[in-house]
Amino acid sequence: MDSISDPVPDRPTDDLVYRHAPGTRITYRARQRAVDLTAWLGLTLHLPSFLLGLALVGGTALVLEALIGVPAWIPVVLWSGAGVLVFHRPTEQRIARHLLRLQRPLPHELALLAPVWSEVTARAGIDGRRYQLWIEDSDDLNALAAAGHIVAVTRRALQDLPTSQLAAVLAHELGHHTSGHSWSGLLGWWYTVPGRLVWRALALVKPRLVRIARGASITAWGLLLVLVAYLTVITAKATYGLPLLLPALPYLTAAVGRRAELRADAHAARLGFGRPLSLTLHELVAEESGTPGRPRRTRLSARLLSHHPDHRTRLHHLRKYL
Repeated sequence: MDSISDPVPDRPTDDLVYRHAPGTRITYRARQRAVDLTAWLGLTLHLPSFLLGLALVGGTALVLEALIGVPAWIPVVLWSGAGVLVFHRPTEQRIARHLLRLQRPLPHELALLAPVWSEVTARAGIDGRRYQLWIEDSDDLNALAAAGHIVAVTRRALQDLPTSQLAAVLAHELGHHTSGHSWSGLLGWWYTVPGRLVWRALALVKPRLVRIARGASITAWGLLLVLVAYLTVITAKATYGLPLLLPALPYLTAAVGRRAELRADAHAARLGFGRPLSLTLHELVAEESGTPGRPRRTRLSARLLSHHPDHRTRLHHLRKYL
C-alpha cells in the first residue's frame, strides 16, 4: 500500500547562475556588518522619541518607587539596555514567531531556499549560516529582514519566483542586514514603544476629554493654553528644542526608510542581481495596474509617510546597474 504524504508544489524555474558550487572555496569579508549613513540617520531621528520614552519610563519608575519601593534606576536601566536583545537568538526567534508571524521552512521549502541563499551570501562574502531563514504565509511577492539575523520570504515568492528573482529578493534583504538597516530599525521601534502607548491611551480618553472641553468656560480654556505654552517653553529649553521636531519625525524617518530601500536594491544589483530584481519589480507594477479597485494614485501624505518607494522609482534607480 502506497504511503500518503502532503503534496509538494511544483518547483519554480531554476535559472540562477551558480558561481559557487558546493565545495567551492568562499572568501568571507573581514567585516560582515557595517552601519551606513541611512542607518545612522535613522538612529539619530529616533533620538527625540528615545528621550521622550526615557522620560516616560523614568516618571513611571519614580511612581513605582514611591508606591512599592522599587529603586527608580532599575526599570530605567532595564528598559535602556533591552535593545541588546535585538541580537539575542532566542529573542529573535520569539520576535519572528509571535511579532512577525513567521514560520520555519518546511523540508521542501528549505531544499529550494538554502542553495539560493548560499549563492547570494557567497557572492557577498557573507557567512550565510549566521542568519535564520523564515517563511511568511502570505500571497504577496515580498520578503523582509528584521532584528539581527532574520531573513524571510513569503510563501508565494518562494513558490512562484524563478530562482534568479528569488536570489535578487534575498540579496536585497541581505543588503538591509549588512548595512545596519534591520537592527537599527528594530531599535528605533523598541525605544518608541512608551510614546506609542501614551498616544494610544490619549486616543482612548479623547472622547471624554472632548466632552469636558465643550463644557469648559473661556477662562478655563485660557488657563489651559497658558499652562500648555509654559510647559512647552520649559521643555523646549531643557531639551534644546528636540520635542519640536516630533511632528516632522514621521516624514523624515519615512524618507530615510525609502533611501534605505534604494540602497538595498543597489546592493542586490552589485552582486549581479539587478536584472532579475527589475523583472520582479515589473511584475509588481503589472500586478498593481491590473488589480480592480486599486487606486492609481496615492495621496501625497501617504507617499511621504511610506517607508518604501514606489516600484517605478526603484526601477528608475536600478537602470544604471543594468
